[in-house]
Amino acid sequence: MKKLFILAVLLVGTSLFAQNFQLHYDFDSDRKYFTGTLEMFKPDDYGSTFWFVDFDLNDGVENQSAAMAYWEILRMFKIPGVKGLSAGLQYNDGLNTFGGFGNVWLVGAEYPIDLKFITLVTSLWYRDAEAQDVNFQGTIVWFKPFFNFKLIFTGFFDIWGQNNSDFDAQGTDAQWVILTEPQLWYSVTKNIAVGGEVEISKNFVFGAGDELKIYPTVGFKWTF
Repeated sequence: MKKLFILAVLLVGTSLFAQNFQLHYDFDSDRKYFTGTLEMFKPDDYGSTFWFVDFDLNDGVENQSAAMAYWEILRMFKIPGVKGLSAGLQYNDGLNTFGGFGNVWLVGAEYPIDLKFITLVTSLWYRDAEAQDVNFQGTIVWFKPFFNFKLIFTGFFDIWGQNNSDFDAQGTDAQWVILTEPQLWYSVTKNIAVGGEVEISKNFVFGAGDELKIYPTVGFKWTF
C-alpha cells in the first residue's frame, strides 16, 4: 500500500492535507487474514511529509488482533531550479510477535518521468538497514486514472540489495530483493473505493528463498 497514495495526491494537483484508511483481505492459502493501513500526506512550501502504518490482524486468537505493525515516514524537499526534482530522508521500522524487523534509513532523490500515457516517479536511495551492509534501492511508482478517475490503476516497484539472511538453498552471500504491488481501485463515491492489489516478491518473504511469491488481496479504501 505504501507510496501509492502520495503519488495520487501529487498527480491530481491538490495542495491540501489528506489521508486514507485501507482494509485488505489476503485470501492466499499462506495467509488468509486482514491488513489495515493508515496513510497521511501533507505538502508544504518546502516539499512534503508522508507516512503510513500497516497492521496484520493474524494473532491466531478468535477475534484476530494485530500481530504485526510496520511503519514508514518520508520527508521530501524540493530542489530549487529543477522542476520535479526532490531529495529526502526515509525511516522504516516494525515488529511482530517474534521481535523487531530492524530499522532502515534511506536518503535519496526522486524525479517524475512523463511518458505521455503514464507518469513514472523514479527514485534512487542509499539504503542503510540494521544488521546489513549498506546498499542501494531503486523505486518506480505509477498512477493511471481511467473514466474520469472512476477506475485507477496504480502501483510501485522496488528493488534493493541486501545480505542473504534467511538461509535459502543457494546460500549466496548477497541477493537482490524485488517487491511490487499493482493495485486496481473502483471509486464507488468520492471518498470510498473498492478493489485490491497483488503483492509479487522475490527474496522478500522470510524463508521463501528466491521463490517468486504472489499474494492477491481484495480491499476497501476510505479517503478522508
